Amino acid sequence: MSLFGFIIDGWVLIGFAAQFIFFLRMLVQWISSERQRKSVIPIAYWYLSIVGNIMLFVYALHIKDPVFTIGQTIGLVYYSRNIYLARNADIEPIPLQE
Repeated sequence: MSLFGFIIDGWVLIGFAAQFIFFLRMLVQWISSERQRKSVIPIAYWYLSIVGNIMLFVYALHIKDPVFTIGQTIGLVYYSRNIYLARNADIEPIPLQE
């Protein structure tokens, strides 16, 4: 299938889905911050980051883009580390809903 001259296949749909998950993480963070009336990053933000990151990493491998692939690899380390820190902190991670 083609849309505006771009070929749309299953891989492109995976790329769009991954970008949508990255959008959702920002929405989760925004809603949580509004509810808390301060800037917060809930644990769901980091999990959505990892899911979107892995999907984008696979997509980047498929399109054989070294810059995109390396960037996603670095992101996975960063997001995983933040989940590790949140789980091992003395304070409870902020849930999505309270």
